Amino acid sequence: MRTMDVSHPQFDARILRDAFGGFATGVTIVTCRTPEGGRTGLTANSFTSVSLDPPLLLFCPANNASALPALRATGRFAINVLDTDSQAVADRFAQKGIDRFADADWDEWDGLPVLQGAKAAFACVLHAEHDGGDHRIIVGRVTRLDHAPSRESLLYLHGRYRRVHGGG
Repeated sequence: MRTMDVSHPQFDARILRDAFGGFATGVTIVTCRTPEGGRTGLTANSFTSVSLDPPLLLFCPANNASALPALRATGRFAINVLDTDSQAVADRFAQKGIDRFADADWDEWDGLPVLQGAKAAFACVLHAEHDGGDHRIIVGRVTRLDHAPSRESLLYLHGRYRRVHGGG
């Protein structure tokens, strides 16, 4: 165990990032429409359920995420939980300056782009937004969902994609 004082002037933020990265997460693609009708989105592994009644979830994009202004303007977004066959989609959405929606099949849910074959998909309306330091905490109210329980979730741990091995 390595203990560090994060308020110390010599603290290296990379240590904090590595410690956070030791917690396995799922991988999601957050998608929405721009006010002009274009598609935009980002990869996010900071996703969690919040409430069943009302049905709420959250994710945390960076303050400078390119899709954040569109999400705020339209107030609607979709969370696509990726399965193990969708690693290439996650990689595309982590890049800048390319058509992130290329090379994958997308459905439309009332105008929201939703990845075909996702482990789960949630259409949401913006419920709340909070300060989260260098990120925003976006809370969405789920309005529609699709779930494929037989698909295996794509995981992210220690800076790499992973798969669940073994039985339960």
